[in-house]
Amino acid sequence: MKKLYTIVFLLSIFAACKKDSNNTISTDPKEGLIKISEGYALGAATRVELWSQTTITTGYNQLFLALYDSLSNQPVTKAVIQVLPVMDMDMNGMKMSHAAPSFQPESNQAENTLFPCAAVFTMPGTAGQSKWSFKVTVKKEGQNVSAIVLLPLEVKAALPARVKMISTADGTKLVVSCFFPANPKIGINEVELSIHRQQDKMTFLPIDDYAVSMTPEMPAMGHGSPNNINPVFTKNGRYKGKVNFTMSGEWRINFGLTKGGQNLNTFFDLTF
Repeated sequence: MKKLYTIVFLLSIFAACKKDSNNTISTDPKEGLIKISEGYALGAATRVELWSQTTITTGYNQLFLALYDSLSNQPVTKAVIQVLPVMDMDMNGMKMSHAAPSFQPESNQAENTLFPCAAVFTMPGTAGQSKWSFKVTVKKEGQNVSAIVLLPLEVKAALPARVKMISTADGTKLVVSCFFPANPKIGINEVELSIHRQQDKMTFLPIDDYAVSMTPEMPAMGHGSPNNINPVFTKNGRYKGKVNFTMSGEWRINFGLTKGGQNLNTFFDLTF
């Protein structure tokens, strides 16, 4: 009888282990992400994939690059990468291009095989007239040359707007983007701004010296909210703060940007 109990006990452990193995949690770093585009950086013998948390819209977008060796198909986890969003336009036969603000991978080492980066798309693409691509320059570890791949992508308009172009008194153009949590809630929520100065059509420099004030309001209800924390500079042109939504509905978050005695104002709307 004791021997029988031992066999039953061992069988139960085996069954439990088998059940656990069938319920193994996926460790695929791309799980939950959307594949946007892919292409080959031929000079680097590398396949480059572009992934995102959501569909691409105007404003700030968190992006991820996955690199694979063209011969072995194994992930490339060490590489120097530079990114640049570029729009090519054809206006009645006149062709021109311009870029948009971007955030480079912060390390040459991948995070679980992915290289996080980001971009602020300033306008949506239009069929036949203006198209976005994501220019990726890759230099793998051990290589002496870099290779470029252009990844085509579609950019739709975010509604309400998540990016604004503002001109200062001296004519300087600023690109200001606002991003909220994916699922805002009643109570305290994080809010971030990115501020870039347009140096020319292809160059956008992060700005780190603005004082930012924030005043949320519900225009239809005639009230604001207390206990908000103004965004402050963190890094790479990004400013982080906290906004308090006291109820669900239509909110307008007013921002004041101050530097050198000059004040600029803008706002972003949010409904949840």
